[in-house]
Amino acid sequence: MKIVVMGVSGCGKSSAGRALAEQLGARFVEGDSLHPETNVEKMRTGIPLDDEDRKPWLEVVGRTLAEAPRNEDVVVACSALKKSYRDLLRCLAGPELRLIHLKGERAVLAARMENRPGHYMPASLLDSQLSTLEATDGEGDVLTLDCDLAPAIITEKSLAFLGAEQGAEND
Repeated sequence: MKIVVMGVSGCGKSSAGRALAEQLGARFVEGDSLHPETNVEKMRTGIPLDDEDRKPWLEVVGRTLAEAPRNEDVVVACSALKKSYRDLLRCLAGPELRLIHLKGERAVLAARMENRPGHYMPASLLDSQLSTLEATDGEGDVLTLDCDLAPAIITEKSLAFLGAEQGAEND
């Protein structure tokens, strides 16, 4: 399986991705760690990334998924904000790619961002991420969940969507 846990900063994609990977016995990759230092520095100083900044990073994320051994499941935390970004990931990773989109209210996201010490992404960039985010409606390989659900419920619904539980239904 190749899975991207996606959404804007503060939605919990890293925590959800780690939990999902643990349940699947998969390798977890923190997409933030794949950014070039120039991107990290831009974000750290409050400058939003643009398409030109994101493309090389998305290509690394896609290659990371594509180059996983056939017998290895991989879960990557990656914002994947625009449909064109998700399409690039699909193109690189292959048709088996599935995405879990964690979506939340701005107030919830902002509070989370303000309460995570040591992360380079400032809460001041939340609005730029929200304005960049394109809906995943109609993308059949995407499950959208409220990021405010209990972590165990996010994992459970994700596993059901992925068909990783016997008798699971896609809701």
